[in-house]
Amino acid sequence: MTCCEGWTSCNGFCLLALLLAGVILNAIPLGIDLVEEDELFQNPISCYEWWFPGIIGAGLMVIPATTMSLAARKRGCCNNKTGMFLSSLLNVVTVVGAVYCMLVSIQALSEGPLICNSQVNSTANCEFSLKNLSNINSESFHLQWFLSDSCVSPTRFTNLTTSDHTATSWNIPSSNSKEDRHRLFHFSVFLGLLLVGILEGLFGLSQIVIGFFGCLCGVSERRSQIV
Repeated sequence: MTCCEGWTSCNGFCLLALLLAGVILNAIPLGIDLVEEDELFQNPISCYEWWFPGIIGAGLMVIPATTMSLAARKRGCCNNKTGMFLSSLLNVVTVVGAVYCMLVSIQALSEGPLICNSQVNSTANCEFSLKNLSNINSESFHLQWFLSDSCVSPTRFTNLTTSDHTATSWNIPSSNSKEDRHRLFHFSVFLGLLLVGILEGLFGLSQIVIGFFGCLCGVSERRSQIV
């Protein structure tokens, strides 16, 4: 097994682990209300889990590249030049899915949960448009909804000066109220999805490079004869 094949096989296991992590993280907020109130999807934590960044972006879009990479360990179609070239192409889809997962996660962390932005937690308040993902800016990414004592009052943020924000923002929510639970779940889930997206993007880019070199240099002669 050449270094290209070895990295491709290792890459497949890493992508498989990240794929499962993304799906599980995305499923957590979707099932929270079923556990808490026996009312599935009636009181969502936020709009952004319905964009399915972990299930689609970090999940379904990663399956083809993961399958191709795992085939390298079993002397499959990835142990030839054509297979290595296909692995590079499929990992382009992986990178696109990872970028989608990261963009949705960053926007979710910027906006916060529904309970911080609306008096009524319902998917009716969610506007599903790709234009929303273009509204990301560094000024809105301050996590004040998470670090403040409460995020419910809309005037709480506008009245805070920079010095007040520094002095009062570092208050990690407890789990004593519904608001705090939603803030903790929202922050944990989308921070996790952001990390999953970053790692999947890095593994995808590395596999594109490795697949390109494998396509140019070929695979081990013994493996080529077997396949």
